[in-house]
Amino acid sequence: MDTSASIFVSIASYRDPELLPTLKDMLRQAANPENMHIAVCWQDDQPLDVFNRAGFIPEGQRTVQELNVAAFRYRQARIDIITVHYFSSQGACWARSRAESLYEGEHYFLQIDSHCRFIPDWDSEMILMLKQLSKLSPLPIISSYPPAYTPGEDEESSKKTYVSRPTFREYNEQGIPMFGSVSFDASQPVRGSYLAAGFIFTLGEFVRTVPNDPQIFFAGEEIAMAVRAFTYGYDVYHPHKPLLWHFYQRDEHNKVWGDHNDQAKSQGEIEKAWWERDRISKKRVRTLLGLENEPLIDPGPYTTGNQRTLKQFEFQTGLWLRNGTALPEVIENEKISYFAVPPDDENAWRERHRAFYRKTLTLNASEYVCDEAETDVLYINVYSKQNELLYKRMLDLVELSALRAASGSNTLALELQFKTASQVKPSVIRLGKWSNNAGWGTVTEEAW
Repeated sequence: MDTSASIFVSIASYRDPELLPTLKDMLRQAANPENMHIAVCWQDDQPLDVFNRAGFIPEGQRTVQELNVAAFRYRQARIDIITVHYFSSQGACWARSRAESLYEGEHYFLQIDSHCRFIPDWDSEMILMLKQLSKLSPLPIISSYPPAYTPGEDEESSKKTYVSRPTFREYNEQGIPMFGSVSFDASQPVRGSYLAAGFIFTLGEFVRTVPNDPQIFFAGEEIAMAVRAFTYGYDVYHPHKPLLWHFYQRDEHNKVWGDHNDQAKSQGEIEKAWWERDRISKKRVRTLLGLENEPLIDPGPYTTGNQRTLKQFEFQTGLWLRNGTALPEVIENEKISYFAVPPDDENAWRERHRAFYRKTLTLNASEYVCDEAETDVLYINVYSKQNELLYKRMLDLVELSALRAASGSNTLALELQFKTASQVKPSVIRLGKWSNNAGWGTVTEEAW
């Protein structure tokens, strides 16, 4: 193995039929598969001979840190399979952490999901890109949400050609930033702030410096990893060309939250339901982001570094985490996620912040039908606790009819989106119905 080009690949796979096709495509498309050491945390209930039948050559089994590891060889690459029954899973980052335990000092690190496809010579392309970025940063990371593919007969034609960069979308109910993405065109990688957990490529030492926190279940893993990487001195870049593809529409595939439910817990198949782990996980992420008043009892190696601060991360991203707000250019059309220069005046920076709110409003017929008469206009107003109007919208008869046609029932789903000054929060939604024939109907309201 060429140690200067060796790549440690970490894959968390949960009952995923795409795992084997992913491994095969990865190694078939690699320029130097002999330089690969692939570690898979395989959360399943199938026998190991599925790998034998797929053409993987078994090379024995061993125990590593109490983990059962089956070794295989395929196209000269080393493949270590950590076998775990899916009821023993504790979430995505727990599985990633298990895979990382098999790291052996390889020069590069790649983290992906178990449903991917790759461009030809992807390994050489990633290494070359990272080397070029090392002229700009001592610790570069390549990461993005890869373009989509769909497995099946039309798989090749399904592969999209866009590239995208992660952007802030909203704060969830726990105040944790959640991400979306926007496409971009560029002739070289663009600087960013956020990591996409399904594709991270960087120097191998990242595994030891910023290891996955096994207690983070799923939601929040990307912001937690991005903050930790930033504070350890890493810089994120988003590739300007496709390097791999990702399968996003997986509705028919098994998920941990489908298996790890209350019924499975009551039957003794699992120790905790998924939502119990998720609750613990989100509190852990909130603590990392400075949103909890009490520190973690035992953060272990999963805390922030000392190269840069959380405040510097906020300045770079335009987010004010504790306040749950963002700069206007972060949440509006520009979707900026990287500010190269910190603000000259922090108070002026804070004054520019806005809170962004998003809610799907579900309306029953009684809320939009005007006392048996046709509703000509539905008024939707959102107020603060101080009865300050924050948002208003009017739906005329044409829009209401279109919503009813789209829903196929008397229940309407309406997306509300707006921003407010940073200290003002929505409290109540009031609905007013106007009929040209009957006048005002009953005004209804519900809590935000």
